[in-house]
Amino acid sequence: MAETSAEPGWYPVDDLTQRYWDGSQWTEHTAPRAGVGGPSSDDKTYAVLAHVLTFVVGFVAPLVIFLIKKDESPYVRHHAAQALNFHLSVLIYALFSVVLVLLLIGLLMLLVLAVGAVVFTIIAAINAANGEWYRYPLALPFVR
Repeated sequence: MAETSAEPGWYPVDDLTQRYWDGSQWTEHTAPRAGVGGPSSDDKTYAVLAHVLTFVVGFVAPLVIFLIKKDESPYVRHHAAQALNFHLSVLIYALFSVVLVLLLIGLLMLLVLAVGAVVFTIIAAINAANGEWYRYPLALPFVR
């Protein structure tokens, strides 16, 4: 049986990305899909709000934004899901750290967790404002 192979070229990976097939294997080269622009100004605003409003209302803000915008914008969906996953993860890590306060290491863990949450949230908001797709470190994948 003869194997057939697709012609070399760019092929879609998802709604926004394409990847290059060299005729025998996928390369590491990716690019935005042709005809697909970056996120709109409104999308960037919602994405930034999904991150920074966590300082005010916690994981509720990205949850509401996710539920409202998930079917309208893949960009907002991604950022809202990332913010929601990260801040739910932080809540779980904080509860675990509170238990460890009895061993005194929990205090240090709570401090590191608080500083890390603020720093990573600011980094995520900046990336969202710049139209970049950001993934939080150590976030458990509750929502996609």
